[in-house]
Amino acid sequence: MKIRSMVGKVAQSQPAFRMRQRLFPGSADYWEDRYAKGGTSGSGSYGKQAEWKASVVNGWVAELGVTSVVDLGCGDGNQLTLAEYPRYLGLDRSATAVKLCIERFADDPTKSFLRYDPVTLSDAAGWLRGDLAISLEVIFHLVEDEVFEDYMFRLFDSAERYVVICCNAEEGGELGPTEKHRDFTRWVAEARPDWELRERVDPPEGIRMISSFFLYGRAV
Repeated sequence: MKIRSMVGKVAQSQPAFRMRQRLFPGSADYWEDRYAKGGTSGSGSYGKQAEWKASVVNGWVAELGVTSVVDLGCGDGNQLTLAEYPRYLGLDRSATAVKLCIERFADDPTKSFLRYDPVTLSDAAGWLRGDLAISLEVIFHLVEDEVFEDYMFRLFDSAERYVVICCNAEEGGELGPTEKHRDFTRWVAEARPDWELRERVDPPEGIRMISSFFLYGRAV
């Protein structure tokens, strides 16, 4: 009886999940609508998770002598309040998120922000590059394959020396239509062989996260 009941629940959940997929407006529109309605970047940008993420990145910035950081997916800026970067450029698809950051850090001359759209942005001259390019729990929210591809190329093209990714690197495990988990390390190995993984840092006990940190450097 219990088994049949569980099967029934699963069977009923599949049409509902497909309906949510059909109604999902796309990653860019989803996040713009979320911020416009007063939503945040999520639990990972607050509390203990945010503090741990900041400690890892701040440590690498100091250790590696990083002078500038480009952040692809700055969100509402709460994670940035814990950052210790000499110079910073935050990019985001959401105009509302960028406006929030501009207002929040209006008195900080070391921080700049820009809304970007893959269709209308080209940076062949490298004006938007930094010593370090970071991606903090963004990749698994890029559910469209073409958006993921563009983002990954832009992430590595935005870095002079290092790339830091905080994300889950296992296939599957989607939690609804707003997430798609990929083994992005395989993508890097195949699409950007000129970069190599230097270090991986997993969350310590007490930090409930599915994401780990991956530090990439240019291959020698």
